[in-house]
Formats: sequence, structure tokens, C-alpha cells
Amino acid sequence: MEKQKPYGTVLIKASYILDYLAGMPNSSLQAIAKGTQLTSSTALKILDTLILIGYVEKNVDKTYRLGSRLIRYANHDLEQNALVETTRPYLELLNEEVDETIHLGILATDEILYLNKIEPKGQTILMSSKIGITRPLYASAMGKAVLAEFSPEEYASYLEKTQLLPYTAHTITNSLKLADEIQQVQKSQVAFDDEEMEKDIFCVGATLMANQEIQGAFSVSLPKYRLTPEFRDKVIRLVLETKAQIEMQLQQK
Repeated sequence: MEKQKPYGTVLIKASYILDYLAGMPNSSLQAIAKGTQLTSSTALKILDTLILIGYVEKNVDKTYRLGSRLIRYANHDLEQNALVETTRPYLELLNEEVDETIHLGILATDEILYLNKIEPKGQTILMSSKIGITRPLYASAMGKAVLAEFSPEEYASYLEKTQLLPYTAHTITNSLKLADEIQQVQKSQVAFDDEEMEKDIFCVGATLMANQEIQGAFSVSLPKYRLTPEFRDKVIRLVLETKAQIEMQLQQK
């Protein structure tokens, strides 16, 4: 049987550019051309078209990133995710109890992908995070909670291919220190991001497990100035309670 030929090779070339920008946002024309093995003139023509339809945006410094229209399509699909619907009532209740930002995420290519975000109702300072963004496992509460569920082989493989880069002065970049913290997470079932991803932000996270598999993770995020020892203990207690409730629901599916 004759192999079907693709219609419109320019679409394939456009997909190369979109894939590249998904992994390397804010890239220059030269970097995009090199990374996609296209000529600069071809890459520029395709980029101009992608900008026209809102799939790519051009920054003031003449670098490129994925456009809001493309991200909106992706977010619409993410919001329909079954995990979002299953966890929504429990995370909304958690949001009411703590009045802080709640995030839901899943493991995606050694990162945490944000599936849902619930804003606090009575706070004026809000998190800048958005549905669809990713965070590294080693520097986020949800990520460290997920790492704690890895097998020793999976964890070793993750460290081999991951460079522990600092996002703030508090980011853990020492593999031995990270291993100690992951052991603590395994004991307590909660993980913390203490200004490791963003300055002045504290997060408490936990995994969502079902049938001995990682289904996702969630966290409570807040400005650190609102954190007191009493409130910290309350958030931990409520996170653990919410984790148990959601996991019970996931087991039934």
C-alpha cells in the first residue's frame, strides 16, 4: 500500500516551531531556525503567519513565545480533564477553609503541569501562576510530593537527567539535601516549597494516589507573610484530610 503523503508540509514545519517554543519560550529567530533545522527565512515566514492567527507572540526584544490563543485552546482541554472534575468539590472546600490559592497538577515529562487553579476570595495579593504552566519537580511542593512516590530507580533516573538549577536563593540544588527532604516527605505525606520557586511564597503540597499510581498532586500557596505556625499546622492538617478524601474517590473510579 502506498504510504499517504501529508497535505501541506508547511503545517509540519509550523508544528516544529510550536514544539520548539513549548520547550524553549522566548527564543530568537536564529535559535528557532537552528533548533528546528529550518532556514531563517522559512522560519520567519511561518512565525509571521503564526503571529497573525495568535498561535505565537513576538516580544519587544524580538524573541518569540507561544500565543494566548493557542494556550487558551490547550487550557480548555485541560479544564475538561477528569481529574479536575473529580477533585473540584474537595479543592473548593479546601479553598474555603484556608482562603488561599489552590493548585492541581499532574506529572508531565519530569515536571508538574498545572491543571487547575482556585483563587482565594478574601485576599488582595494573588499568585501569578496560570493553568497550563509547568514547574520543576525538585523546586515545587507538588513536585517534591510526586518525587517521594518515585521508586529508587525512577528517582535516580530523574536526578541523572535533571540539572538542579536555582530559581531563588532558597532553591535546593544539592542532591543529598534534596534526598533528605524527599525522605521527610515520604514520612509526613506533605511537601513544602519554602521560597524555592518564588521569593516570599510558601506552598504545602501532596500527591494524589490511586491503585498505587500517581494520579496528580495539589497544593496550597500563599505569601509567606501570612504564614504563622498555627496556620501552617492548619494547612497541613487540611491538606492531609483533602488528600484522603480525594484518594478515596479516585479509588472508586
